[in-house]
Amino acid sequence: MPGYADPGFDTLAIHAGARPDPATGARAVPIHLSTSFVFDSSDHAAQLFNMERAGHVYSRISNPTNAVLEQRAAALEGGIGAIATASGQAAPHLAIVTLMGAGGHIVATSAPHGDPDGWRAAIRPNTRLLLGETLGNPGLEVLDIPAVAQIAHDAGVPLLVDSTFTTPYLLRPLAHGADLVYHSATKFLSGHGTVIGGVLVDGGSFDWERSGRFPELTTPYDGFHGMVFSEEGTVGAFLLRPRREGLRGFGAALSPHSAWRILQGIGPLPLPRERPNAHLERVVCFLAEHPFVARVGHPLLESHPSHALAQRLLKHGARGAGSVFSFDIKGSRAQGKAFIDTLKLFSHLANVGDCRSLVIHPASTTHFRMNDEALAAAGIGPGTIRLSIGLEDPRDLIDDLKRALKAAEKAGA
Repeated sequence: MPGYADPGFDTLAIHAGARPDPATGARAVPIHLSTSFVFDSSDHAAQLFNMERAGHVYSRISNPTNAVLEQRAAALEGGIGAIATASGQAAPHLAIVTLMGAGGHIVATSAPHGDPDGWRAAIRPNTRLLLGETLGNPGLEVLDIPAVAQIAHDAGVPLLVDSTFTTPYLLRPLAHGADLVYHSATKFLSGHGTVIGGVLVDGGSFDWERSGRFPELTTPYDGFHGMVFSEEGTVGAFLLRPRREGLRGFGAALSPHSAWRILQGIGPLPLPRERPNAHLERVVCFLAEHPFVARVGHPLLESHPSHALAQRLLKHGARGAGSVFSFDIKGSRAQGKAFIDTLKLFSHLANVGDCRSLVIHPASTTHFRMNDEALAAAGIGPGTIRLSIGLEDPRDLIDDLKRALKAAEKAGA
C-alpha cells in the first residue's frame, strides 16, 4: 500500500502524515491538493510504476492526505490497510468488482438477524463473497458476525461487513471474524454532514491462495500485465488490486480536501457516538410509551429481535446499537407527512450520522413509488419514521416529537 516517505512525519499508523505544529504541538494533517507528484529521477518513476517502492504517482490512485485517512481507519478497525473512496457506495463496489469473476455469486440477506442456516444454504460453488451489515437500516437488526464469518470461512469465502452505523468505536467486525469492512464515511466517521466519502478496510487474515476461488488474486492476471497479486503483497493481496486497477479504472477517488474533513470527524469520534447514545435512551423510552406510536425498532427494547445479540456483541450492549432507528406511528402516509412538516428541531433530509438530529419519512420520500404491500415487504410501513439522534438536548428533541405526534394524530381525525 502506498505510503508517504517523508521522514519528518510520525511513523505511528494512527498519526501517520500528521506533522506536529511547532507552536502548539498539535498534529496538523496537510491537504495535498495536487493531481500528481514529482519523480526524483527516471529510476524513481520506474520503481513507483513497477510497485517496487512506496510512494505516490497520481491522486486518482493515492494521495498523501488520503493515506492518512486510510492508515487511521485501518488502525481503528485493526486492519492491515485501507482504501479511501469517493463515496460510501463506492467502497463496497470496489470490493465486489475486485472479487467477482464472471458468474460470481454473492450471499446477502435483507434480514441480518436471520437463521445462520439460511446463509449456509444459500452458498453455491460459484459464491465468492458473503455480505452483511452490523446494523440493518432502518430496523437495526444485528448481524451475528462470528456465526456468519464461520459459515463464510467453512466455504472458503470472505465476509464483507458494512459497519457504517456502528463505527470502530462501538464494534470492530474484524475482531469477530469478518475479513473486510467498509464505511460510508459520509456519516458517523465524519459526523458533520459536509462531505461524501467511503473507506474499505482489509483485515489481512483471509487466505486467498488456500480458498482457491480467486484466480484474479492468486494467478497471473491478464488485466494487470500478468501480475500475481498474492505474490506482490503476501499479506495485503486484496488491497493491491482495487487500488492499482479499481481506483485507476473506475476513478472513484476521494478528494484530499474531503479526506481532511473526514479526519476532523474521526479525531473526536467518541463524542458524536457517546452523547447521542446517552440521549437516545430518553427518546426511545418516550416513543415506546406514547399511545400514538405502534412500534419502536431499537435493540434497547427487549421486544426487539436483536436485543440479546446486541447485548453480547456491541460496546455498551444494546445501548451501543447506535443513534439511528425507526418507529411507526399509528397512521397513514398523509399523517406521516404531517408529522414531518410539524418538526422544527429535527432536520428533514436524506442522511444519518450527523451531529444534528435528522428525520425522514420513507413512504413519502425514499420509497414513495412503492405501494403499501411493497413497503411491508421492505420492512417499512406508511407511518414509519427514521430518526438520527444528534447532540441537541434530549428534552428539546422530545418536545419537538411531542408536537409532531400530536399534529399527526389530528391529521387523521
